[in-house]
Amino acid sequence: MASKVTEEYGSLVFSDSVMRERLPKPTYKELSRVIKEGKALNLDIANEVAHAMKEWALEKGATHYTHWFQPLTGITSEKHDAFMEPTGDGRALETFSGKALIQGEPDASSFPSGGLRATFEARGYTAWDPTSPAFIKDEVLCVPTAFISYTGEALDKKTPLLRSTVALDEQAKRVLALFGKDVKAVTTTVGPEQEYFLIKEEDYAARPDLIMCGRTLFGCEPVKGQELEEHYFGAIRPTVNEFMKELDDELWKLAVPAKTKHNEVAPCQHELAPIFETSSKAIDHNLVTMEKMKIIASHHGLVCLQHEKPFDYVNGSGKHNNWSISADGKNLLDPSDTPEDNLQFLVFLSSVIAAVDDYQDLMRASVASAGNDHRLGANEAPPAIVSIFLGDDLAAVVDALINDKPYSSHPREKMDLGVPQLADLTKDSTDRNRTSPFAFTGNKFEFRMCGSQQNLSDPNMVLNTAVAEKLDKFATDMADVAECDFIVKALEWVKATLTAHQRIIFNGNGYSDEWPAEAEKRGLLNMRTAPDALPCLIDKKNLDLFEKYHVASPDEMHARYVSKAEQYAKLLNIEANTMVYMTKHMYLPALFDYSGDIATTVATKAELGIAAKAEKALVQTLTDAIDKITDLVADLEQKNAAAQSLDDPTEQDNAYRDSVIPAMDALRVSVDEMEKVCGHDYWPVPSYNKILFYV
Repeated sequence: MASKVTEEYGSLVFSDSVMRERLPKPTYKELSRVIKEGKALNLDIANEVAHAMKEWALEKGATHYTHWFQPLTGITSEKHDAFMEPTGDGRALETFSGKALIQGEPDASSFPSGGLRATFEARGYTAWDPTSPAFIKDEVLCVPTAFISYTGEALDKKTPLLRSTVALDEQAKRVLALFGKDVKAVTTTVGPEQEYFLIKEEDYAARPDLIMCGRTLFGCEPVKGQELEEHYFGAIRPTVNEFMKELDDELWKLAVPAKTKHNEVAPCQHELAPIFETSSKAIDHNLVTMEKMKIIASHHGLVCLQHEKPFDYVNGSGKHNNWSISADGKNLLDPSDTPEDNLQFLVFLSSVIAAVDDYQDLMRASVASAGNDHRLGANEAPPAIVSIFLGDDLAAVVDALINDKPYSSHPREKMDLGVPQLADLTKDSTDRNRTSPFAFTGNKFEFRMCGSQQNLSDPNMVLNTAVAEKLDKFATDMADVAECDFIVKALEWVKATLTAHQRIIFNGNGYSDEWPAEAEKRGLLNMRTAPDALPCLIDKKNLDLFEKYHVASPDEMHARYVSKAEQYAKLLNIEANTMVYMTKHMYLPALFDYSGDIATTVATKAELGIAAKAEKALVQTLTDAIDKITDLVADLEQKNAAAQSLDDPTEQDNAYRDSVIPAMDALRVSVDEMEKVCGHDYWPVPSYNKILFYV
């Protein structure tokens, strides 16, 4: 008998099995070629698909449809249109044409465009992405789409991602052809591990900083943090467990392959990890997952926080991007049992290494944000220096190739645990390195720098395009090589490539004090903040890369830079304004009340002839702090106003980094010091002690 999971899995998705059942055989075959082989879609096929999709959606209770897209905000957008069309005689029909499936027209004027479009230029188009299946959410048929301007420029995250997969597909096929393989499609797969926090609604509602900014802008260190290491993989609270169960049920209906769930390191922090899927579908599913997390949390009196650093003093949240390449379903990054003899694997491996080295600036820029600046390099996440971890065995293979020395493979060891009832365990060929930004983990690379709330299209677009360039170079260099010389010449190419890019390989501790100095000697970049990294998006070599492989034009890349730079400044402006508001309207009034009551106590005791030495000292401390905080608020307001007055996005971001953030930090220090002094009943917001350790 089928379980509830197997019965309901994918029940709200217009999946391959649904299409096979509902579409005429010729239509299904043609659509499969469109999806799996990248063939063009014609309107006749679209009309048949649209009809079947509509009938299926109506049976599932849907009343509307939407073109579901990802503007440059990074989140999803949707406009709901009813299937209903009046007939003119007081009745209505339910219709959905192939044209409505293929193309939509949302208003493009109010989305960020980075200067590509003016406010009065409102027209934009959405285009169906058949590689990511339609699904039903809240009685609405959601059709995943790309989003472009009236003049054809990409205004979204998905379009350049899809273009990058085309580029990688084309170049990887050229390489595989040299190895005598004719494949239908090369795709990239992604498995995003999503970290998040859950806190009580009542605590969230009492903190304007969490509401407006997604993170706490104030808060002194809790008496207990994560130092006991008891939360990681610990027993899941009943309330949280109920949330996770409902989340699993809802995601499985949408065919999101949610697999693993557990407590993370910080109190109130958790993780959900899915099974790998093709990159576009995986990213769509991750965005649905993030949305569902927020909605379902409210069913349990909780709020889901997806900011990279909601709380100081404990770990922040990331989103590990597990990335690989497959040809007709076969993983091209699987080294096999003898990687030293697997020339095809070595070509793809060396291409990835060269790509990450040459475009380490783009890799860093692809994850740059105001939120992620709080996390990278903070001994809880990878440093801001991009490097690659290969592990002992693979590093030894690379070293042997570079230095022309023999490599001796070692069989995987069995570990005897000394207890007869416990089976011997097979030891992996290498340990894991949790400090590495880009780590090889057996048959994939784990890009660990990504922030928890970001759209993963950006880093995958960069990675796909950069690797496509290196595969192109191999195929071009080998094009005129005689078949009898191919193995020798290919090995020479691998050796030369690894030798030229070995500086990016680092198997050590990324948290060590020595690593930044060593990285600088190697010529690796250390871009600590978003304003340091974001301008790399429009460096000439990077513009040339994206233009060459038709992933993004220089204008589109410039728009992405402007959009990201503006978002950085806007977020920090909101944070600065929130700090000013909370200080003036909450913290200072609380300190006025507390100091006033203590002063009254001092006066009362003086009338009785009691010295009240401690109380007098406390009143003086509070008064001094009130004066200092008042000055710091004024300083923050002035510096934020100065940053806001700047028109150039680069100058504005630099002003926020160099002037506004230090002013925010100084204000926080002084207010947090008073949280330690002020009476509990007077303090206007829930403390870390309360928020992080609810039962």
